[in-house]
Amino acid sequence: QVQLVESGGGLVQAGGSLRLSCTASVSAVYIDTMGWYRQAPGKQREFVSIITSDGSTNYADSVRGRFTVSRDNAKNTVFLRMNSLKSEDTAVYYCMVRARGSVYWGQGTQVTVSS
Repeated sequence: QVQLVESGGGLVQAGGSLRLSCTASVSAVYIDTMGWYRQAPGKQREFVSIITSDGSTNYADSVRGRFTVSRDNAKNTVFLRMNSLKSEDTAVYYCMVRARGSVYWGQGTQVTVSS
């Protein structure tokens, strides 16, 4: 079982920035894809961004150009740098890791953007 520990959420004004972090309890050698999803109140969980083991990235259209995903394999950690935040970015953000053929989720961290 892989444990994921997230941090970095909080309250920020529109136009501000935050950085989320997620550390996995398994070596990066076993990790394929790392990334982020989010769920706003009353909505389904949606894709935000992923980064593969070879560093390839993908973003939802709604965040492309504002958010940047990165990973530190030495620390088994994935990051999400969020700039130019908007009120519609308010959600619980979940870390996702695919390792050893299974998908694991973090507990979620709240991001609230005030307008």
